[in-house]
Amino acid sequence: MGYSQYDPSMQGRAPWNAGKTVGTKRPLTQKQIWAVRFFLDREGRLRDRALFDLAIDSKLRGCDLVKIKIGDLVAGDEVRTRAIVIQQKTGRPVQFELTNDVRASLLAWLELRGGSLDEHTFPSRVDRSNHMSTRQYARLVDEWVTAIGLRRAEYGTHSLRRTKASMIYKATGNLRAVQILLGHTKIENTVRYLGVDVEDALLLAERTEI
Repeated sequence: MGYSQYDPSMQGRAPWNAGKTVGTKRPLTQKQIWAVRFFLDREGRLRDRALFDLAIDSKLRGCDLVKIKIGDLVAGDEVRTRAIVIQQKTGRPVQFELTNDVRASLLAWLELRGGSLDEHTFPSRVDRSNHMSTRQYARLVDEWVTAIGLRRAEYGTHSLRRTKASMIYKATGNLRAVQILLGHTKIENTVRYLGVDVEDALLLAERTEI
């Protein structure tokens, strides 16, 4: 429910987005990805390295990422090469790949973490039977990007979701493939999410010889 600007109770109250950058968060570059990995490895933060790597590869929203269970990622004594989850927002399944480096960091974390297949991969600090909160995940992302010299106002959890998708789009120009990978129901959502504009379209056209 909205409030009138003349409502006395709202006088002097700062807007929710005061001092915040509102809009699409920037994806990370390859160089920035490796900078974050170097920082986390140097600090010996196995959980955070696994969380960061999984966020990049899975391209999942934060609400889906934190709820992933060990059984979603593991088959026998190995980390899967592909996984599938049901998205909270759409109720639809989405698949994602797990590349070799990501599987290695996940395996290192899971060996340290232990636990059964029906437990969350990244448990809450407060209640080990529950998953990490999306707020905690967002705080971690703020910490990671700040550690490598980026402005946290320009980056967030959606930066990690967009990173690999943006790279795939730039390399291929295949919006339909990116739509599937992001789990979007409409390609228009993918266009908006990636920030595809006229300049992108013209560059793709210029690279196409007929």
